[in-house]
Amino acid sequence: MLKRILIAGLAAGLVTGGVLFVGISMASDSMMEGDHGGHVYGYASMILALSLIFFAIKRQRDIAQGGVIKFLPAFGMGLAISAVAAFIYALGWELTLATTGLDFAGPYTEAAIETAREKGMSGEELAAYEEKMRGFADMYANPAYRIPITMLELFPVGVIISLISALLLRNSGFLAHRPTV
Repeated sequence: MLKRILIAGLAAGLVTGGVLFVGISMASDSMMEGDHGGHVYGYASMILALSLIFFAIKRQRDIAQGGVIKFLPAFGMGLAISAVAAFIYALGWELTLATTGLDFAGPYTEAAIETAREKGMSGEELAAYEEKMRGFADMYANPAYRIPITMLELFPVGVIISLISALLLRNSGFLAHRPTV
């Protein structure tokens, strides 16, 4: 089971991290300006890559466990794959930041403050919000803070796919393995 977890998690993490790296590397310097639809491609790559959870659980059920797997072991296997994938994805983000020189937190902070101004925030409320956002930018500069935050982009998607996969595959009749004769 551990081998399947590591292989599926590594593959899913490399796909999602690779899409992230290529997407950011190819983006213009104005990626923080406007909506370029990159989030759609990012989440589509997450769903596609994390579909490996389903196939890993199915293989565990059909090959290693004789066609039967209970919900909790299946769900746990999915969560473990999600955790490995999320960690590899976060390392991909770190690689992206290191190789592209991207300053994500700076433009993000400025865009959030500008949006608050446009919505009518002013005075002490705006000053407090600016301080809060600048504090975020300072914390985001620390990889010990940034890596877990980045993992939280992918992990919830993996939890949902794990739950669906475990619910479906606990039924041994669902896509039952039919050995070739």
